[in-house]
Amino acid sequence: MTLTSILSAADIANALKDCQAPDSFSPKKFFQLCGLRKKTPKEVTEVFYILDNDQSGFIEEDELKFFLQRFSPSARVLTAAETKAFLKAADDDDDGKIGAEEFQVMVLS
Repeated sequence: MTLTSILSAADIANALKDCQAPDSFSPKKFFQLCGLRKKTPKEVTEVFYILDNDQSGFIEEDELKFFLQRFSPSARVLTAAETKAFLKAADDDDDGKIGAEEFQVMVLS
């Protein structure tokens, strides 16, 4: 499964264009623009497992840094500040990583 089997390529491109500048990434806005917020909980979980690059069941800080590149290889890397803010916003149990349930709550709330 690929991201474009769940999200439209045009919506992904639009979301990436919105956060091209360093320190302009907002997870909530990105999820809205790429269409992920309109998806079912099952589809959001499927996207989580696509984004979980090492298939550990979690998205860790080092994976978050390359979050946008999972949507498009030519996308920029998140800044350290964006990465930390993203992790803080989603990591409800403060274990330093984002689980599938935490990701789903962040996307759909």
